[in-house]
Amino acid sequence: MKKKYDNTFIWFKIITIFPEMFRAITHYGVTNKAIKKNIINIDCINPRDFSKNKYKSIDDRPYGGGPGMLMSVEPLYLSIQHAKSMLKNAFIIYLSPQGKVFQQNHIEQLINKKKIIFICGRYEGIDQRIIDNYVNEEWSVGNYILTGGELAAMIMIDSISRLIPGVIKTKKSIEEETFSKNLLDYPNYTRPKIIRNKSVPEILLSGNHNKIRLWRLKQSLGKTWKNRPDLLKNKLTKEEKILLDEFKKEHKK
Repeated sequence: MKKKYDNTFIWFKIITIFPEMFRAITHYGVTNKAIKKNIINIDCINPRDFSKNKYKSIDDRPYGGGPGMLMSVEPLYLSIQHAKSMLKNAFIIYLSPQGKVFQQNHIEQLINKKKIIFICGRYEGIDQRIIDNYVNEEWSVGNYILTGGELAAMIMIDSISRLIPGVIKTKKSIEEETFSKNLLDYPNYTRPKIIRNKSVPEILLSGNHNKIRLWRLKQSLGKTWKNRPDLLKNKLTKEEKILLDEFKKEHKK
């Protein structure tokens, strides 16, 4: 059965004072290919273009004092209105350390938005009234601080774009990758067979597809148990429980 977002064309508008940074995704990689295929569109709007200050400055002091500056309200407001005039009914995301953390399982709901405006904050952030009145949701890419929202926006755009049908040709590789089933990926190997006396696991050379499947699933379960046990909260199948128990016994310290 086809997904609801098959053949979707997604528009991304990014409000940023550093539009040049987005060349990293508009000119390279799968996002560049998706743009060429007319699957996605990425366009930047610079708040400096809406600044009435002769120096085109876009920062201002916060009321109540304190360290740092905030992005000026008026240029940011006008940038948002300009973006909304080009993307009717767009979903507006402010990238912020205070936002909910972006996860793999959020991607489908964002694909279905079809029109997304990203606000990339700088300095100490933006005026709360902008967030309260013009932002649909605040999102973060992790529990750490970045100097601006640009890198976070690129991460989210890349993650969203690669799951749109037609962007990546090999559907199976997407289905089996890390987090696709709430598990980390299994170890992968390529030629040569032996590197500095370290050999590829024999089972991968056996040609027995079922044994290879079971080995990979066991390694995936084991890696998740060791590195991200929080992902194993979902109920495991009988087969998965047996394989995970085997892994634990094999790697018992």
